[in-house]
Amino acid sequence: MIGLSPGPIRSVAVVGAHPDDIAIGAGGTLLTLCASSVTEVHALVLTGGGTDREEEERAALADFCPDATVHLTVLDVPDGRMPHHWNAVKDGLEAFRRTCEPEVVLAPQRADAHQDHRLLAELVPTTFRDHLVLGYEIVKWESDLPRIPVLIPLQDSVARRKVELLAMHYRSQQGHDWYDDETFLAVARLRGVQCRSRYAEGFVVEKMLLDVGSRDRSR
Repeated sequence: MIGLSPGPIRSVAVVGAHPDDIAIGAGGTLLTLCASSVTEVHALVLTGGGTDREEEERAALADFCPDATVHLTVLDVPDGRMPHHWNAVKDGLEAFRRTCEPEVVLAPQRADAHQDHRLLAELVPTTFRDHLVLGYEIVKWESDLPRIPVLIPLQDSVARRKVELLAMHYRSQQGHDWYDDETFLAVARLRGVQCRSRYAEGFVVEKMLLDVGSRDRSR
């Protein structure tokens, strides 16, 4: 299988509509990156500010990003109503953009059926215009899992650590019938099959510049 391996990634921006979105969609990738090269994680969550869910997110990201400095901003946009608060979402993203210069941006993907996720997916590439934006998937009731072109293999221990941390930190979500270890490992196993790994996380790529040395670097 042909793959591309970027150089060391030092700084990552992660964006979520709700506390737990980032961890569900990209928790294994964060664990992997922060165990290798990433030293700074800039995170923006649009809802939950000033509530117990903000505290859940702070504690969770500290564990998902070991040995990295985490800069987390949590806003208080109403959950489930983001399209009606477009200006607040856009202003929050623009303010966040001015705080960081990441090498990779992880955000929701455009085909997500949840209106909050979808709006954020549409706005992130208009804010981070010159960055590699990877859209993560969030399993839910709706049948909206996308066709995945980008796969990041996860070691078995990383996949299991991810589900352990999801159960440990997001206790407010455990009443949902889909929120359990089997669900998260099943998605990771499916993506693993697609890249000949035991487990993996999948992403949708917004745009990727493949530099093969053909550009005139003198300009």
